[in-house]
Amino acid sequence: MKIYEYQAKELFLKYGIAVPRGALARSSDEARKVADAIGVMPVAIKAQVHAGGRGKAGGIRLVDDLEKVAGVAAELLGTRLVTFQTGAEGRPVHLLLVEESLDIEHEFYVGLTVDRAHACVALLASGEGGIEIEKVARDSREKLVKETIDPGVGLRPFQASRLSYALGFDGKLSKSMSAIIMGLYRLFTEKDCSNVEVNPLVLTCDGRLIALDAKINFDDNAIFRHPDIASLRDPSQEDPLEVEAQRYNLNYIKLQGNVGCMVNGAGLAMATMDLIKLIGAEPANFLDVGGGATSEMVRQGLRILLSDADVKLVLINIFGGILRCDTLAKGVSEAAPELNVKLPVVIRLEGTNAEAGRKILAESGLSFNSAGSMKEAAALVSALLKQG
Repeated sequence: MKIYEYQAKELFLKYGIAVPRGALARSSDEARKVADAIGVMPVAIKAQVHAGGRGKAGGIRLVDDLEKVAGVAAELLGTRLVTFQTGAEGRPVHLLLVEESLDIEHEFYVGLTVDRAHACVALLASGEGGIEIEKVARDSREKLVKETIDPGVGLRPFQASRLSYALGFDGKLSKSMSAIIMGLYRLFTEKDCSNVEVNPLVLTCDGRLIALDAKINFDDNAIFRHPDIASLRDPSQEDPLEVEAQRYNLNYIKLQGNVGCMVNGAGLAMATMDLIKLIGAEPANFLDVGGGATSEMVRQGLRILLSDADVKLVLINIFGGILRCDTLAKGVSEAAPELNVKLPVVIRLEGTNAEAGRKILAESGLSFNSAGSMKEAAALVSALLKQG
């Protein structure tokens, strides 16, 4: 789960990490009042969306005249901000963060994430803040400092100090940096985060370390432990079809292709998506109905697939195990007439009760394209797409 920058900064403050003075604004008048209360120009007006790359997309504006604040705020509110992370549809801008600007001596990057290769949390830092850390890792790997954290003992103070010195800090600033790192780690572990980033963490000309930006992602599977975090969710920043799928406990991610996929099991879903790309098409989604899916969940999954205007064909690829093939077939055959399915549907069933599932589909009176193998399913998908 993602949250806004202003929400992340409120959490930062609770863990002793300094942020610029500022406040949230929901209207142009509120933005002017916040800027007036800050009392120093220029101010930064920052569109609040669940995506990075806002500065390059025009979502962060520096305003050096109090009389212009309301106008700039009005230009941003109500728009859809398109960045390299949002896709062409962008994200709606309903909120603005108005902050003091800072005199910056240097920018750094600090982040915590899950290192799946080593099954631990990793602490990353760089003296090249303000740009995508992926670019630093790709082009200037020597400028990226990493500390892996033993899950049995947690982040040790000497690791925070070692990283601080590696970034060129000493004396008082090293202690300040170490305190920030330890605070970020406590936040990461106590709130079950999957990613925490400060980019940039700035050293001001008067010698302060301040988190100029803040990004936090939370582990969805742990949200039930944190009702305070769950309350920060804003569905308006999420794809409507993904929000709808969550209502039925479906694992759905919207993509940009033309073949809608319904699969059980994440591994088979990934293989199915690879298969679609192999024949020259593009998957329109990742949809794993899961092993415990009911006929109703299958029905709702098909409805969500068909709600996507990009979908030109549906591929259902099921390997029956916990989810029996007859349960899947029953859900599809019941849903198809109700949903008035007009798109071609390719179905491949294998595993538990596969024959019973095929019989249900054959007796449904509906037009489905059955495949006996994944290779055959791919050939059918390719042929049907070419027919238009």
